[in-house]
Amino acid sequence: MRSRTPYTPNVIERVVASVGSVGSLAIHTVAFASFFLLSVFGILAWELMLLVLTTILSLEAIYLAIFIQITVNKHTQSLREVEEDIDEIQEDVEELGEDMEDIQEDLEEISEDIEEIQEDVEELNEEDDEESSEKKLRKKQSKEETLEQLTKDVARVLADLEALKGGK
Repeated sequence: MRSRTPYTPNVIERVVASVGSVGSLAIHTVAFASFFLLSVFGILAWELMLLVLTTILSLEAIYLAIFIQITVNKHTQSLREVEEDIDEIQEDVEELGEDMEDIQEDLEEISEDIEEIQEDVEELNEEDDEESSEKKLRKKQSKEETLEQLTKDVARVLADLEALKGGK
């Protein structure tokens, strides 16, 4: 979007703004009243006063129409710029919406991946537990066999000792 700089009105815009003010209304009222008073007091003939006043009012109407058209053109251009800005913003919002959909899809994929990883970890833990149980069982069997072998060896040593004692 375009950057906005502080706006300073030009001469024509200041004139247009002043025409639509209370001060302008007061000046016009005083001027019209003065023209009529000049004719009432006989300083200016009615025909001349009406001719001058009509000419002045016609010129003022022409200039006011020009000022109004300048203002309308300026506002039209400003509205076009605003419309362009709105279009750009709308495009940005649509792009953001698409990006949000992509992010949502990515999050769903990540969530699925996390679930799969959790399942894998659980399976590994179960396998470790099964291996542990098998290892414990093998160790227990191995200990029992070792204990049994030791018992036999001790019994044989005792038998040998008895035999040696009996042989003396």
